[in-house]
Amino acid sequence: MIETVLQPRILEPKDWATCLFVFSFVLIAITKTAFETRFSEFLRILVSDKYIKVYKDTSHLMSGFTILLFIVQIISFSFFIQILLNYFGYVAKTDWIIFIRIFTFFGIFVLSKFLIEKIVATIFNIEEFAEQFNLQKVSYRTFIGLILLPINIYLFYNNTPSNVVVYCVIGVILIINLLSYLVSLKIYQNLLIGKLFYFILYLCALEIAPYYFIYYMITKKLAH
Repeated sequence: MIETVLQPRILEPKDWATCLFVFSFVLIAITKTAFETRFSEFLRILVSDKYIKVYKDTSHLMSGFTILLFIVQIISFSFFIQILLNYFGYVAKTDWIIFIRIFTFFGIFVLSKFLIEKIVATIFNIEEFAEQFNLQKVSYRTFIGLILLPINIYLFYNNTPSNVVVYCVIGVILIINLLSYLVSLKIYQNLLIGKLFYFILYLCALEIAPYYFIYYMITKKLAH
């Protein structure tokens, strides 16, 4: 007689993630409706610098368009960070408490970094460049957040993500970030003449070091 052994099937709660994904798309729809022309120009940011030139005034940094997509950006990046940590075996991607921690930390990190950059730019006497550069970074980072959203959905609901997909996404993010720096150098080269040394210090202190230390702290803490 064949003995049948039943094993319980563990279902991981994913409703919270579904709600956040839907909420993000609702914010995108509201933004597209309220700022139709700007949104269309924004979607072409990788192939045209028109958006950067038209909306380079720093007053756009606190506009409704930027704030709405900033929320989407934080949600999207937080999901991707948690998915990466899950991929490397540190956390569970369905743990909503971990997501809240990542979301809170990432949001505070971005805002704190923005304030510190303004202080450092004043010290280095490159305020004009720093303000325009920050607006450009926000634009590119927001664009990355929009790209990541459907990718996050795929990776979150796929229990066996492909190594190629994960590393390709990381590579695309790095390439777009590099592109943003090259575009900045091209557009603001006149502002940087005579201040290149301070610009290099600015990049090292606020664009490289913070991310390295965060990576080091997270991996060290999770390793224990």
